[in-house]
Amino acid sequence: MKYSLIIATYNRLEELQELLASAEKMEFDRTLFEIIFVDDGSNDGTDAYIENYQSPTGLKLMYLRQENKGPGEARNHGMREGNGQFFIFIDSDCQFPPEYLQKVDEFVHEHQPDAFGGPDTCHPDFSPLLKAINYSMTSFIGTGGTRGSKNSVQKKFYPRSFNMGVSRRIFEAIGGMGGLRHGQDMEFSARIYRHGYKVCLIPDAFVYHKRRTSLKRFYKQVFNWGIARVNLGRMDKNMFKLVHLLPAMMLSGILFVLLLGSVFLLAGILTMPVLIIWGLMVAFLFMIAMIAYVQSFMKYKNIKVSFLAIATLYIQIFAYGAGLIRGIRQILTGKKTATGYTKNYYK
Repeated sequence: MKYSLIIATYNRLEELQELLASAEKMEFDRTLFEIIFVDDGSNDGTDAYIENYQSPTGLKLMYLRQENKGPGEARNHGMREGNGQFFIFIDSDCQFPPEYLQKVDEFVHEHQPDAFGGPDTCHPDFSPLLKAINYSMTSFIGTGGTRGSKNSVQKKFYPRSFNMGVSRRIFEAIGGMGGLRHGQDMEFSARIYRHGYKVCLIPDAFVYHKRRTSLKRFYKQVFNWGIARVNLGRMDKNMFKLVHLLPAMMLSGILFVLLLGSVFLLAGILTMPVLIIWGLMVAFLFMIAMIAYVQSFMKYKNIKVSFLAIATLYIQIFAYGAGLIRGIRQILTGKKTATGYTKNYYK
């Protein structure tokens, strides 16, 4: 057994069904990999579906269950029970291209990495909203190319749990993922680097990623990533850079300009400098909107996707900035670990 594909899940049955359907189409020797589903306490029928599933192409499936200990521990559970030489983490809302494992195997055979990861993207059949979210999450203006691009603002590529592989010897030597609810994969990647292991990006080994299926869910997800960045920075100063502060600085600047202008307006002393600052802010926001519109239209050739991309990009920037600000405030007031949305996170 060469690869153990580990999927941590919690009440995501419909997405698991789509993931399995894509796995059936993978063009790779069935004797060389297994798929391990680690259920973190679902109550939506996940257990019955996986346990009774009969693969028409001979997929080897394993079902494990634990009682809501979080995604990090779920992935550790999968590694403890897995049989592969490499453990590959895939998020439950992802789908495989047919050639996914073939691309991974060719790269591993040629380059001998200790850990690796690949990009995420959207399937051509995904909805306009999902395509817009994909644009904001993968564009340079949205994330700086940190999710699997060769052109990244980060010097290092940090594999993430939507598409991340580690060798068995790493797990046996340094242990698994930590207890963070969000960001545990990034902390694991940083720890792998600190121990001197070889980490590689496999640009062609991408997965189709559904992410969040509503703007509200997307906001909560990105807000929690801002929270996670604060926790990661406390664990490892190298994981908190000036670039991570930019969304918070942008949000704070916009709120300050609006507040200052409102005060001057109410006082009846709206001056030309204030009007100029307002105008520059509006022009800056309009420029970002136009960049998002043009880039997303060039990518998807769809007007609806382009307008939605403006909304998702702004939500991403402001939600991340708001989460970062809240996380910093919580730490400054004495909390050991910053926390974001927890209740009804997936609803």
